[in-house]
Amino acid sequence: MAADSAPMNLTHHFLIAMPGMEDKTFNRSVVYLCEHSERGALGLVINKPSDINLKVLFEKIELHLARPELGEAPVFQGGPVQTERGFVLHEPVFTQAEKPEESVYASTMTIPGGLEMTTSKDVLEALATGAGPRKVLVSLGYSAWGEGQLESELAENSWLTVGADPAVIFDTPVEQRYDKALMLLGLEAWKLSPDAGHA
Repeated sequence: MAADSAPMNLTHHFLIAMPGMEDKTFNRSVVYLCEHSERGALGLVINKPSDINLKVLFEKIELHLARPELGEAPVFQGGPVQTERGFVLHEPVFTQAEKPEESVYASTMTIPGGLEMTTSKDVLEALATGAGPRKVLVSLGYSAWGEGQLESELAENSWLTVGADPAVIFDTPVEQRYDKALMLLGLEAWKLSPDAGHA
C-alpha cells in the first residue's frame, strides 16, 4: 500500500472553522478531534459555552462541587449529537509510568496525544469530592462525521486543521480560543477570506 493512500488521521487535532462557515453550530468554532478513522470522526467544540456553568450542572445531577475554582467554568456545547449527555475532556489522571491497565473511570477513551475523554458519571463524582483530573472541559453533546464526511468537508475548504495544543483547551480564555488555534498555523482571522475558495 503506497504511503500517499494511507487514510487521513486527525485524532488529537483541532478543526478550525473557516470564516465562511454558515452552520450556526460550527461558525467560528474550534473542534478538538478525539477520534478519526476511516469510519468517521468524533470531536468536541471547545469554544462555544452554553448558558450554564459547572456549579449549575452539578446541582442538576445532585452533586456538590467541592472545587470552587471549577464552579464558574462554563459547560460547553460540544456539538449537535446527544446534547443531553455529558462528555468530559481532561488531562490523564495518571502519568504514563504509573498508569494502571484499566482506566480509573468506567467509560474513558484514551486519545493518542495525551488527553482522555470520559462519558461516565464517576468522573463528575470524583470532581465533586475535590479529586479527579486537574484540568477539565465539560460539554453537553458532541460533533460527529460519518465515513468520508469530514474528508469531503476538508476538500471543500470548510475547515483548517492543526495539531492540538492542550493549552488552547485548558489555559486560554474561551473568547480567545479561535484566534489562538489559528495562531498555531501562523494565521490571523482577518486574513482569511469568508469565501471558501476553490483553486
